[in-house]
Amino acid sequence: MEDLPIGRRVAYWRGRRKMSQQVFADRLGKSKSWVDKVERGVRRLDKFSVLYEIADILQVDVQLLLGKDPERRTDALNCIDQVEVEEIRAALERYDSMSAYFDAAPYPPPLADMRKAVNHAWLTYQYGRYGMLTRALPKLLRDAQAADAGCSGDDGREAAHLLGQVYQIASSVLRKLGECDLAWLAADRSMAVAQRADDQLLAGIATTRVCNALVAMGRPRPALELNVTIANRLAPGGANDASPERLSVYGLLLLQGAMAAARIGDSATVGDLISGAEEAAVLLGSDQNHYWTSFGPTNLELHRAAAAVELGDGGRAVEVHQLRIKEPPFNALLPERRAHHLLDIARGYAQMGDVANAGEMLLRGDRLAPSEIRCRPIAHEVMSDILRRTRGAPPSPIAELAEHMGVGV
Repeated sequence: MEDLPIGRRVAYWRGRRKMSQQVFADRLGKSKSWVDKVERGVRRLDKFSVLYEIADILQVDVQLLLGKDPERRTDALNCIDQVEVEEIRAALERYDSMSAYFDAAPYPPPLADMRKAVNHAWLTYQYGRYGMLTRALPKLLRDAQAADAGCSGDDGREAAHLLGQVYQIASSVLRKLGECDLAWLAADRSMAVAQRADDQLLAGIATTRVCNALVAMGRPRPALELNVTIANRLAPGGANDASPERLSVYGLLLLQGAMAAARIGDSATVGDLISGAEEAAVLLGSDQNHYWTSFGPTNLELHRAAAAVELGDGGRAVEVHQLRIKEPPFNALLPERRAHHLLDIARGYAQMGDVANAGEMLLRGDRLAPSEIRCRPIAHEVMSDILRRTRGAPPSPIAELAEHMGVGV
C-alpha cells in the first residue's frame, strides 16, 4: 500500500468501505468525475483540508492516505482500530487452499518458523497485548494459510494444526474487542481446519471459540448445546484416555457450556456443568496450559465467579473471589486470565451497588493487562456505570483510567 499513488490508496479504501464513486463524491460534496480523476492520478490531491475530509469519510487515519504508518495516541496503543480490522478481514477472505487445489502452491513458509510465530502469538494473547497481536495477525494469517496450502502428508497435518491455532487466536482477540462477526468467521474456519489436522482435541478447543462467538452474538442456546455435545464426545473414559490434554479440553468445554447456560439464566445447568469440570480439574491436579486452555482448579473458580455475574448474582461472584480463590495459584495464572477475572468481579461489585470496589477491580486489572480493561466494550460499560453512580467527582485514578478508555467523566 505504501508504494501506491495517493489516488490509488483513496480508491482502495473507498472499495474497502463498499462505497461507490458516486456515493463517495456525494458525501465529499464533489462530482463523480472529480473522484475518478483523483483515483486515476489525473488530478492531484494537494490540499490537506480535503485529505482530512476524505480520511474522515473513509474512516481511516490520514497517514494511511499519505502512505505512512498511522499515528496512534500513546494511550490507545493497546487497542484495535478500524484499519487493523479491515486488514484482518482481508486476510480471512483469502482462500489459499482452494487456489492450491487448482494450481501448484507457492513455496510455503518453513514450519519451524511458523511454530515459533504461533507460540509467540498465543503468549501475546495470554499476556493481554491485544494491540501488538492485532497488528501481527494479518501477516500471521497469510503465512499460516500459505503453509497450509503448500504442505502435504505429515507436514500438511502440522500446517493445518498451526493454521487452526491462528484462527483460534484471531477469533479470541476479535471477540474481546467487539468484532463478533469476524470472531465467528475465524472460529468456524478453525473447526474445519482442525478436522484436516486430524486432532480431536484441537477440534474441541475450536468448538469453544465458535461457542464464545455465538454467545457474543446473542446465541447462547446453540452454544450451550454444541459445547455439551462435543464435551460428551471427548469425555475421558471408554476408548478415550484421561491425559492432561484431554482433561483440559474436556473441562474447558464444560466451563464454556456453563457460561452459555448462565447467559440463558439456567442456574441448574450451570451447577451441573461446573461440577463436571471440577471433577476434571481435580484429576488434573493443578492449573496447566495444555492447548492454551489455562485449565485447572483456579481457572475453574474464575469461571464459577463469572457464571454468577452472568446470572446477575454479583454477591455470589464476590464471595467466590474472596473465599475460594487462593492468591498464590491465582497470581501464577497468565495476565489475561487474571485481568479478565478482575473485570468480572468489577461487574459483580457493580451489581451490588459497590462502585468503589468495582472501580478498584478495574484499576487492578488495568495494572495487569491494560488492553483487557481499556479495549473491551464490557469494561467500558462497567466504567460508565461507575461514573454515573459516583456521587461528586470520581477519584482521580478512576477519572484518569476513564480518560484512557475514552469513557466520558
